[in-house]
Order: sequence, then structure tokens, then C-alpha cells
Amino acid sequence: MKKYSKRLLMCSVLFISLNALPGISQAQPVDDGAVDPDAPIDGGISLLVAAGIGYGVKKARDNRKKNSANLL
Repeated sequence: MKKYSKRLLMCSVLFISLNALPGISQAQPVDDGAVDPDAPIDGGISLLVAAGIGYGVKKARDNRKKNSANLL
């Protein structure tokens, strides 16, 4: 009997907390008519593009070295 009541209690707590969690955990309150500032996305995209170019150059060099080693 204790086993079932403990399981029922845990399921009830889980059900209640999962239903209440979205209302409690709102990240930002609703803004009434305020102008949203533009998001600066230049820094992150620039770093990702630079990393992609660097990775591509590395892969091309490795591929070129591998092909020249196979020819000898």
C-alpha cells in the first residue's frame, strides 16, 4: 500500500509542477508598445564564417598533402 501511495504522490507532484512550470518560468515579461532594439548579429556570424573558411583551408591542404603522398 505504501508503494502505491508513494507512487501516486510522486506522479501528482510531477503533474502539478509540469503544468505550473510554463507560467512561472517566462523569460521576459510582455512589453507594452516599447520599440525593440536591433540585435547585433554581426560578431557571431563573422566568427562562424571565419571558422568555416579556416576549416575549409585546412581540409584542402590535408587533401593536397594526401594526394601528393599517394603519387610518390
